[in-house]
Amino acid sequence: MGPGHLEQLLQPKMAEIRRYLIRLGAGAADAEDIVQDTVYKALLYLEAIDERKFSAWLYKVAINRYYDLCRRQRRFHYDEEPGDYAASESGQPEETLLRREQKDLIERILGKLNPAHRQLILMKYEMELSYKEMADLLGISEGKVKASLYRARRQFQNHYGGEA
Repeated sequence: MGPGHLEQLLQPKMAEIRRYLIRLGAGAADAEDIVQDTVYKALLYLEAIDERKFSAWLYKVAINRYYDLCRRQRRFHYDEEPGDYAASESGQPEETLLRREQKDLIERILGKLNPAHRQLILMKYEMELSYKEMADLLGISEGKVKASLYRARRQFQNHYGGEA
């Protein structure tokens, strides 16, 4: 993997991983630190990483670093990016308000889920990963992904029923 190819691969991936970490619950500064640590580690072990699995390797390192941070802090928190709610220019004010309220409700519920369940739901519905991609990324079997995602959906539905 040449330097130009590496930079081309890393730039968008770093931003994607940062957004993903924030959605998992990391603060913006923590997410940036984790991404920087992940890139540093990738550069250290570049020769040993299979190019076809490079993206999954980056995610796995970043997720592990996030969980390390959470263990150190002994708590999980959920921050939102400022400016997430830009008004739709084409939508009616009522539609915009309803979408914002629905998004706020979903964000609150995601914040209540245990981190592993939140991670699975975000991977499946926001990142639109397949079960196989999720299994490869997390280093677990597809069956375990399916079972865990089922439990994650159930936990989300239980919270949603109490909030709606």
